[in-house]
Amino acid sequence: MDENSVQEPFLLTEISVKKTSLFVSSVKWILEILMWAIFVAWIGVIFLFPTQFGNGLLEKYIHATTGNPCGITGSLFLVLSGPVLVIAFLSIFHLIISGDEEFQQKKSLKHPGVRLWTFPFLVDGPFGVVSAAEFIGILLFVVYVIWALYAYIIQSLNRISGEDLTLMEERILFLKTMGGHLGSMGLYCMAFLFLPVARGSVLLRFINIPFEHATRYHVWLGHLTMVLFTLHGLLYIVGWAMEGNLLHKLLSWKDIGVAILPGVISLFAGLLMWVTSLPPVRKWNFELFFYTHQLYVVFVLGLALHVGDFIFSMAAGGIFLFMLDRFLRLCQSRRTVDIISAKSLPCGTVELVLSKPGNLRYNALSFVFLQIRELSWLQWHPFSVSSSPLDGKYHLSILIKVLGEWTARLRGSIMNISEAEQPASPSQPRPKITASVEGPYGHEVPYHLMYENLILVAGGIGISPFLAILSDILHRVNEGRPCLPRNILIVWAVKRSNELPLLSTMDLESICPYFYDKLNLEISIYVTRESDPPLEEGDIHNVTVSSVCPMSKGCGMSVLVGTGDSMWSGLYVISSTVGFVISLGILYVFYINPRSISTWWYKGLLFFGCMLASVVIFGGLVVGLWHLWEKKLSAMEECEENRLKPGMVQHNEDVANLFQKNHTSITTIQYGSRPGFKEIFGSISEHWGYADVGVIICGPPTLESSVAREIRSRNLKRESHHPVFHFHSHTFDL
Repeated sequence: MDENSVQEPFLLTEISVKKTSLFVSSVKWILEILMWAIFVAWIGVIFLFPTQFGNGLLEKYIHATTGNPCGITGSLFLVLSGPVLVIAFLSIFHLIISGDEEFQQKKSLKHPGVRLWTFPFLVDGPFGVVSAAEFIGILLFVVYVIWALYAYIIQSLNRISGEDLTLMEERILFLKTMGGHLGSMGLYCMAFLFLPVARGSVLLRFINIPFEHATRYHVWLGHLTMVLFTLHGLLYIVGWAMEGNLLHKLLSWKDIGVAILPGVISLFAGLLMWVTSLPPVRKWNFELFFYTHQLYVVFVLGLALHVGDFIFSMAAGGIFLFMLDRFLRLCQSRRTVDIISAKSLPCGTVELVLSKPGNLRYNALSFVFLQIRELSWLQWHPFSVSSSPLDGKYHLSILIKVLGEWTARLRGSIMNISEAEQPASPSQPRPKITASVEGPYGHEVPYHLMYENLILVAGGIGISPFLAILSDILHRVNEGRPCLPRNILIVWAVKRSNELPLLSTMDLESICPYFYDKLNLEISIYVTRESDPPLEEGDIHNVTVSSVCPMSKGCGMSVLVGTGDSMWSGLYVISSTVGFVISLGILYVFYINPRSISTWWYKGLLFFGCMLASVVIFGGLVVGLWHLWEKKLSAMEECEENRLKPGMVQHNEDVANLFQKNHTSITTIQYGSRPGFKEIFGSISEHWGYADVGVIICGPPTLESSVAREIRSRNLKRESHHPVFHFHSHTFDL
């Protein structure tokens, strides 16, 4: 390998990068500053509310804004839900003007350093591996809870001291007052709860946190929210029991004030979701968790009926963004997608090649949700994409490890189809698997292309996204596209040697001839449960595969995905939000105010219905136009190019020959041992020197923790000539 090819970044030596104009850079900088200012102000308002000073400011603000058509509801919506919607709007503009230049502007830093998002601060604990930036967020919520509890306790005690009550009455009043305050704290947490689970959210795209990583924030917030709401309900229950009217209160449904029965129903639905989402229950019965989690509709609607419109508006912003994403997913998932190829490997892994339109955008670290209608109409399962977007314009591949009942049934269906006899007549259709797809979702920016040095650590089927990464890099190197990686180490731990053929699903030489002259690639494989090769060394990969190739001219995936076209997805969010504000104003001006409607639960129902109608009507109009536009573009592309030919997808190939041809010279296999990350990272530190090293992990939690612990230790004790390791996790449990 020539010296220049390893030491000089490919992006800087062979590619002239188009510079971003000063105007565009200035606009992006202004938008970022403005978004941070709005976010900090929003957090400041939430922190001030528990104090007497904050209550005074709130009263003055409501008094000053009572002239708006929606009254107190409009005032609270503007100050507590408005900021997140404004930030979403600004994120849309930022994404649109950024276009595809975000990656092109990223260059290798001359002075590597530790970054908050990639430094594993906590490794062992209830939160898993937590970066320094995530720890700051957790700390912020902890400080808020402690601060709010202290402030509310002081307020409650002051209120009791001003009343002439008996000791029993004082205790009951304290319980009720603190119960109300805990409910308010739960509402503030709900303002954030639904933001991480909006899969195509413009907010997640802007901060470049993919949905599969953000779900852990939803889990953390879900635990905190349910603790607060549960304590909120328990304090009231104890207080009513002490008064002796518990059953009467639980069944009450007042018109003026809080309707208690809807709140009980909402809390019960929330408790069911909470209990079934705990790790032991999910591991025991995932379907139970999945189905009970659909009760979020009852949870949110019950909350709106419970507290009415003006209190519900405090958390409506995040819920509205989630509704937008959910409706777009519903529109996308209605389409059935052709399975171009289905292949069953003997190691218990299935490879599916799915049809997609040429203009569907994704990157090598994306994932999709897959539904197989022959198996279940309700279950959707996430899988990492194992192909690069440069592998083919009209197809996308995923690898599925058989681990549960659903995946076992999928493999059985493929085996049955492959063993079936040919149709008796040409008119008789060949059996197919009916699939629907949501996504692809993933990082807005392909961060794996921004490090000159990469370490990819995989456990078992965790090799799947790394096949896509390797293919993406090889394609870019071969075609002269922007790409920094030059040194790549793949560390792969598997239980049995029969999993090794997964590496042979990609032909390195065909992607980039003589890649070893342009890329320093090493693959270290550890077979943990076999002390020796089961057969002779040259024959261990000599396996066969069974496959089925439906190959029909059906439709590809829908392009209606939030992470796709920034212009259309932005127009969808903006039109729906503006439509919601207008329809809410019309509702108050022409119905609620003229008729003097004061029933809290009814106004809460109207508010929720207005949100839903705005998404369906205003958002649905944009989705329809988006679909027609993309259909027109796809038709134009099909006129210029032929669809994917059967010969482009390999079937029943000789895995042994392919493995020997492409991987033997760069691969080392160790039996009966696990990766020693102390030795691996120590060797890397000496050979790669002072540089940024991206470390991406996809595997079980124990593997992730081991790597994160070693990275933290290396970065804290590093010498001046050693590299800085940056931790990235691609492990997710949805």
